[in-house]
Amino acid sequence: MKQKSLLPIVVVFIAGLFHSCSEEPTVMRQNITGRPNEILVVIGEDSWESKPGELIRTTLAQPQVGLPQEEPVFGLINVAPAAFKKIFKTTRNIIQVTISSTVKTPEVLMKDNAWAFPQATVEIKAKDGVQFEQLFSENSNKILSYFISAEKKRLSESYEKTYESTIFNLLNNEFGVTMKVPPGFVVAKKEKDFVWYKYETPDISQGIILYSIPYKSDSTFTINYMVALNDSVLKRNIPGPTDGSYMSIEKRLDQIFNITEHNKNYASEMRGLWRLENDFMGGPYISLAELDASNQRVIIVFGYVYAPSKDKRNFLQQVEVMMYSMKFKQQDKNDKINSQVKMGN
Repeated sequence: MKQKSLLPIVVVFIAGLFHSCSEEPTVMRQNITGRPNEILVVIGEDSWESKPGELIRTTLAQPQVGLPQEEPVFGLINVAPAAFKKIFKTTRNIIQVTISSTVKTPEVLMKDNAWAFPQATVEIKAKDGVQFEQLFSENSNKILSYFISAEKKRLSESYEKTYESTIFNLLNNEFGVTMKVPPGFVVAKKEKDFVWYKYETPDISQGIILYSIPYKSDSTFTINYMVALNDSVLKRNIPGPTDGSYMSIEKRLDQIFNITEHNKNYASEMRGLWRLENDFMGGPYISLAELDASNQRVIIVFGYVYAPSKDKRNFLQQVEVMMYSMKFKQQDKNDKINSQVKMGN
């Protein structure tokens, strides 16, 4: 619980102390270790088992939205400060917590590449548990966003280095967009204004469907329209393995829908579950609809994962990063239009 009587004092006390910095060139640093979406939490056992640890778990290990089974946003590994030696210092994501009466200035320090590359670290200092609670609660969303952004940036940079040129060139030449997906993706179906490409192993399937429609009104960017639109495209183009089966959006659960921007273009994002009608397959999906104002069209990207009996968080995050790497070839024209629209407002 927050101590309301302390709030004005603590807010003034920590003002300006939340900051982020990037280290000098990292050519001599080791590469990071550890699994994607895991955070090493360096904190004393008593604090980990009490309110400070509870706050950290509630924020960083909260359930990831849009998955069929509950998975945390981050897996957390606790290490006592005395055990935080060299072997742990190359971990990809680290939180160091110091709660001690010797702390003079409470702070939250975000630091890139402290001991390895590309690493994300957060150091939190507080003189007691009450001050830690106040400090962490004030900055929990920033801390969560910092680690999520770090994981997505690592994926994005890996796709920038090595990507499937066949898919890239097809999208560039025939759809006027670019997108970078890893080697191994193949085109499963292509028609006018529609393409489906996927990566499959015996255990998992990751797929992306990209299509365009003429832009007619802002009603396109509503949840009901997007559910109906995606459903019609999926039914027509994505058949299942048995006769009469096809992909559709699972409607027994609510979709997670947000209006957003992507590359400064008006956009909407929708997350939820897909299923096969007349069959038993299913999994998570993410859909991005983005206005290409210069061409008076909307590009819709629908990404999905099928991974029975496996955790799906990381697979879906990979698809999400691929989708969000999309760029319009004529983005410079969109930038001018977007600027004019904002000036008009």
